[in-house]
Amino acid sequence: MAKGMGRRPKVDLDSGVEDATLLILEWLGEQGVGAMIRVDAERMREGRPAWTFAAGGGPLSEGMRADGSSVAECMGRALLKLRQAGLIVPF
Repeated sequence: MAKGMGRRPKVDLDSGVEDATLLILEWLGEQGVGAMIRVDAERMREGRPAWTFAAGGGPLSEGMRADGSSVAECMGRALLKLRQAGLIVPF
């Protein structure tokens, strides 16, 4: 199947990434990447993915965003996108 044609890499929800989130944010900052994670209470009440990770700057050629229904899902998607952008986070 062609790249970007609907298949998404699987996110490992049992990886413990939510426990390492602050360490990942700190590491990104050390690389010159501005990053944040937030929860949107309105989206949570509406049953939509409420967690958002956003990053930009440093070695990232453009900004990126990842959303998820939990911290683990959001950060799992974020790590996949960071890897696709060429930034291998040591997690």
